[in-house]
Amino acid sequence: MSEPNKMSAVAEPGRQIPEAASHAPVKAPKPRTPAPVTAFGCPRNFLDNRFVYVTVSARARGLSVGVNMNPDRMCNFDCVYCDVDRRAPFPKHPLDVSIMSAELHRTLVFVLSGQIRLQPPYNGLPAELLELRHVALSGDGEPSICPNFTDAVQSVVHVRAKGAFPFFKIVLLTNGTGLDLPPVEQSLKLLTESDEIWVKLDAGSQAFMDRVNRPQATLKKVLANIVKLGRHRPVVIQSLFPLLNGEPPAAEDIGEYLERLKELKAAGAMIPLVQVYSPTRPMAQAQCGHLPLKVLSDIAKQIRAHTGLHAEVF
Repeated sequence: MSEPNKMSAVAEPGRQIPEAASHAPVKAPKPRTPAPVTAFGCPRNFLDNRFVYVTVSARARGLSVGVNMNPDRMCNFDCVYCDVDRRAPFPKHPLDVSIMSAELHRTLVFVLSGQIRLQPPYNGLPAELLELRHVALSGDGEPSICPNFTDAVQSVVHVRAKGAFPFFKIVLLTNGTGLDLPPVEQSLKLLTESDEIWVKLDAGSQAFMDRVNRPQATLKKVLANIVKLGRHRPVVIQSLFPLLNGEPPAAEDIGEYLERLKELKAAGAMIPLVQVYSPTRPMAQAQCGHLPLKVLSDIAKQIRAHTGLHAEVF
């Protein structure tokens, strides 16, 4: 099993960047998003694609190519820190897998050939931040409730399996509520041991979850799904702690969160990493802000001390 806190892609023997990637230049698309002002936390850039985007991410430790599984913005959470404004009218067009597949191939050529390094704002970033770390199944909602989730996963796996590119890692970012759906369970069997599943866990009580995530699901269900999956393959826990109305999470809320982590570990869930972070993109909710690094570092320290799990701040 690969170490989940080392996100670099690994080239398999015999797999080369395709001829097109090495010699034929790909026309540099016009970014749809403004230039990032910092290396990490920069906005998603769709590169004139409809479904595939790139972003430089601290948690990815570099460049992530993402698949927007929910262009219709469908989600069963309404997190206070989300940058997607769910009060706006929802687009009516779901993910088109055939178009996504073509966009993914074209974007991988653009990234792996190094042409992305010639285009602003990426030409101002260190080369190591522009190395492909993974392809993420993520987007504007909850990926597991994407109507054609299975087709999308199969398509991304197929792009990788054709061998036209160096082997790349696939990462599913999910709130965990749909991990027990039969199509999702079957689709996850297509992933290799090098692939990863990152599950959101921002709260240790239903009350705090209702305040932060405003879900159409229960904390109990999320925890049960983490245990069920985590007994068979490692699960990275992604925990975002926001500043709410100028206040950090209360000590009792952090205490309950730590207890849930201990219970997951005791139940047999393999958790190689807990990601501790706070919002970086502009948020739709004015009440939400970024938690100071000192507070995030203290939470990570408590995780390590009380659960024995590895925790890092991003």
